[in-house]
Amino acid sequence: MFEQTISLTTPALLFPAISLLLLAYTNRFFALAALIRNLSSDTRPIKQAQIKNLRQRISIIRRMQEAGVISFALCVLCMILIYLGFNKTGSGIFALSLLLLLYSLVLSVIEIRISVDALNIHLQEMSQ
Repeated sequence: MFEQTISLTTPALLFPAISLLLLAYTNRFFALAALIRNLSSDTRPIKQAQIKNLRQRISIIRRMQEAGVISFALCVLCMILIYLGFNKTGSGIFALSLLLLLYSLVLSVIEIRISVDALNIHLQEMSQ
């Protein structure tokens, strides 16, 4: 397999990016939680399709956050390993961290698409 060594600063470069992503994910979660609370206090009936959509989005956001946090933790572990001189192991952990970050980003795109589909359905209902 391709052997690659990285310096201590390489994983450190991801810290601001991962932190901002986690903040964005948290904001999406809070917005969705507010939407659910508003729907539950509304007098209009909630359609099963809406509930299914909201549950799906909550689940995806949870997985996004989990993958982002684990990616961040692996990044820290990678830096510790590199600092201790375990460069090969640190490089492998860093690769795993990047894969989890990629997974988190893919989930983010999926959640955004579901959210846009829900908005389009809502707009279509409003136009009738």
